[in-house]
Amino acid sequence: MLPKQNGTLPEGNKESFYTVSEIDLNQENREFRGVWIATVANIDWPKLGTDTWDKQKADFLALLDYYQGLNFNAVIVQIRAAGDAFYPSRYAPWSRYLTGQEGVKPKTLEDPLSWMILQAHLRGFEFHAWLNPYRATFDLNVSRLSIEHDFFLHRDWMIQYGSKFYYNPGIPEVRSHLLNIIEEVVKNYDIDAIHFDDYFYPYKIENQVFSDESAYRKYGIGKSLDDWRRENVNLLIKEVHQKIKITKPWVQFGISPFGVWRNSDKDPNGSNTKGGVTNYDDLYADPIAWMKNKWVDYLIPQLYWSMDYKLASHKELVMWWSKNSHNTKIYVGNGPYKIRDNSDLAWNDPNELSKQVSLAKSTSGIEGNAYFSARSLYAKNTDVAQMLLDLHYKSKVLTPSFDKASIETPIRSTQIELISRVNGLQLFMPNSVDPNYRFAIVYSGNDLQDIAAKKGYVSRQQVYLSDKNRYGFVLDSKTSDFQYIVVSFIDRFGRESKAKVFELKSK
Repeated sequence: MLPKQNGTLPEGNKESFYTVSEIDLNQENREFRGVWIATVANIDWPKLGTDTWDKQKADFLALLDYYQGLNFNAVIVQIRAAGDAFYPSRYAPWSRYLTGQEGVKPKTLEDPLSWMILQAHLRGFEFHAWLNPYRATFDLNVSRLSIEHDFFLHRDWMIQYGSKFYYNPGIPEVRSHLLNIIEEVVKNYDIDAIHFDDYFYPYKIENQVFSDESAYRKYGIGKSLDDWRRENVNLLIKEVHQKIKITKPWVQFGISPFGVWRNSDKDPNGSNTKGGVTNYDDLYADPIAWMKNKWVDYLIPQLYWSMDYKLASHKELVMWWSKNSHNTKIYVGNGPYKIRDNSDLAWNDPNELSKQVSLAKSTSGIEGNAYFSARSLYAKNTDVAQMLLDLHYKSKVLTPSFDKASIETPIRSTQIELISRVNGLQLFMPNSVDPNYRFAIVYSGNDLQDIAAKKGYVSRQQVYLSDKNRYGFVLDSKTSDFQYIVVSFIDRFGRESKAKVFELKSK
C-alpha cells in the first residue's frame, strides 16, 4: 500500500529506472460522447422499481460497462422524472420508478445517487444529473402519488393538461421551489452538470387549453401571453444558472431543447424546416436567448430525424445550430431509438446513425453527440453500436473543457514519482494531488511525439481521484511494456495539466 500521509517513501523503494521530463499535450482532440439513461417509466433503468437494490446496481453497472467499452465519456442520468427523486430530498418523495412505490425509501443504507455518481466517475464518465422541472405527474392516477408529492402539498401550483399534471411556470413560488431542488442536488452531490430536457411548457394538444389565465392576469401585466410564458422559462434558466455557479462554479448547466428553434416561414433567422412544433412558438422556450445571455454551458438539440427528412432534415438542422451557437458548446442529440423502428424508412439503413456522427465530426462548432436512449444501443441495435466504435470511437477522448478565459483557478503542478513494486508500477504523489483535480490520465507508448499529439498512444488509463488514491495508485499491467509513461491531470473545469514524462531506461 502507498502511504496516505505527506512524506517520502521508505528507503530502498524508489528506483532510478527512468528519466523525467515534461511536455504539453494536445488540448484540441476532445469530443462529447454522451448517452441518456432514462428512468421515467423505467425506460432504461431500473428495469423494474420492484427489483432489489443489488439487482438494480448490477443492471446499472452493466450499462456503464457497456458504454465504457464503446469509449463514451458522459452519462446523462434522469434523477427527477415527475415531481419525484432518485435521492433523499427535502423537496420530493422517492420515485416509484426506483422503489416500486412513490415515497418509500429504497431498501439499502446507500444513497443511490451518490453510488451512481461514484461508479460513473470510476469509469471515466462525466455525470450529468437530468431533471424534468415542470412535469408533476406521468398520468392522472394521483392515488399512486405520495402524500409528500407537491400535487398534495401545493395543489394551486398544478395544471391538468392532457393526461398529466404540470407545475405552472408562471407562479414565482414554483420557480423558487425548483431552484431549491437544483441547489440541493448541486450542494450535496459531486455531479458534473445539471441537465434539463425539452419539456418546458407542454407540447400542445389539439382543442385543449393550458389553463394559466389567473397567473397571467396576476403576473403578466403589459405582456402578451406568449411573451410572458417565454419570460417565465427564461427567468428559470437564468436563475438556475446563477444558483449553480454561485454554489459550485465548475458544475455545468446544459439543456437538450427540441430540435427546431423556429421555422424560416415564421422568422428569417429560423431553419429551413417545416416542423409542426417549434421551441419558440409552441414550447415557449428560447434557446437563442439562453445562449446569447450565457445562461447555459452547452445545448444538445434533439435532432432525431434522418439526414434528409423532408420536414426537418437532420443535415439542415446540424448546420443551422452550428451557425447559431453564439459561442455555446453544441452537441448533437441523436435518436437511435428509431433504428429499424420508425415510419421514416431511412432508419432501416444501419448506416444512418454513422452518417449523422460523420456529419457532426466534420461540422465546425459541433463538439460531440449524445444518444437517446441507453437501451436503443444496448438491448438492441448492437451492430450499429459496434459500427460507432469501429468507425468513430476507436480511441478514448476527453470531454470538452470550459472556456479558460472565464476561469480564475490556476492549474498547479503536482510532484509525481514512479515506483517499481513486485506487483507492478505505481505512481506516488508525496504531497497528495491538488483537490481541484478530478482525474489522472496515464498514456503509454513508444513514440513521444505521437503521445503528445494524442494520436499514437497504445494504452490509456483514466483514474478517478478519490480520498483513497490521492497519494498514488497502481498502473495497468501493460503500461510497463512501453518506453514512455506520460501522466497528466484533469481539473474540475475539464482542463488538462502539463504532462510528466517517464522514460523507462530499460526500453
